[in-house]
Amino acid sequence: MARIFSGIQPSGIPTLGNYLGAIRNWVALQKEPDCLWCIVDLHAITTYQEPEQLRRNTREMAAVLLACGIDADRHVMFLQSAVRAHSQLGWIFNCIARVGWLNRMTQFKDKAGKDREAASAGLYVYPNLMAADIMAYHATRVPVGDDQRQHLELANDIAQKFNHDYGVEFFKPIEPLIMGPAPRVMSLRDATKKMSKSDPSEQSRINLNDDADTIALKVRRAKTDPEPLPGDPAALEGRPEARNLVGIYAALSGTDQASVLREHGGSGFGTFKEALTVLLIDRLTPIARETERRLADPVGLDSTLRNGAARAAAIAEPVLDEVQQLIGFLKA
Repeated sequence: MARIFSGIQPSGIPTLGNYLGAIRNWVALQKEPDCLWCIVDLHAITTYQEPEQLRRNTREMAAVLLACGIDADRHVMFLQSAVRAHSQLGWIFNCIARVGWLNRMTQFKDKAGKDREAASAGLYVYPNLMAADIMAYHATRVPVGDDQRQHLELANDIAQKFNHDYGVEFFKPIEPLIMGPAPRVMSLRDATKKMSKSDPSEQSRINLNDDADTIALKVRRAKTDPEPLPGDPAALEGRPEARNLVGIYAALSGTDQASVLREHGGSGFGTFKEALTVLLIDRLTPIARETERRLADPVGLDSTLRNGAARAAAIAEPVLDEVQQLIGFLKA
């Protein structure tokens, strides 16, 4: 049976882009019998996190995932740091992976920027820990975006080298699970940039805890151009703001851009923004209300995460034990 694993960093309330690009797909995948959803707080500390903020962000992420429809009873939702197999297998993979492999990782270059010497060693070996996250559960299917494909390729390299070094067929190949073309949700203030939690302008993004009035204000203020919407998606080329808003509408309504433009082509942005606002409020305000309800019960949230960690550990511990035996560690 193929096991699905995916993780998300606790970096504050997710945006509409996070929901459409990842979380909504997780919910859809739950028709499969065996899914693990991990809040990857060990990955979060590759850059400094203020402790209280990290705790708050972690609970917020758990609350949002549950509010979006993650079923923590049928499947497993847990904190990465609560299952020791992640860090222990991650260290073993640090010793399996080659420096040359890590030097080719483009995400490290992007995140470290020009001052690579000041980046944490954790950020550099991040892909090895990601490999451990997956292989601690013998997961073989991982929903990913394009920016994570290279990390899965490295995870497979690590699995092959481990198997070769120890003369076993222990780790199985990992398959990237592509959910179809993910909507690329851009900033409402600058549609040449992705919608991001790190943008200093709150007006640039729609957060999953925004209320109806906030959503309406942000959509009303979203940058547009003076031309009406075209009837043909090809005519959106060179009009990034129009393409972004049409793409959001299409993703939320479960259609495509052509269908949206058949309905709204020729309309001015005032009319279209009103329709988009109604759709956003319909889809997102139930999530915001449920998130608020969950956050009002931190004891219940922590209990859900604790139970998930116990279930995750029951899967990962035998895998870690066998790895340790294969590499020659004495059983204490």
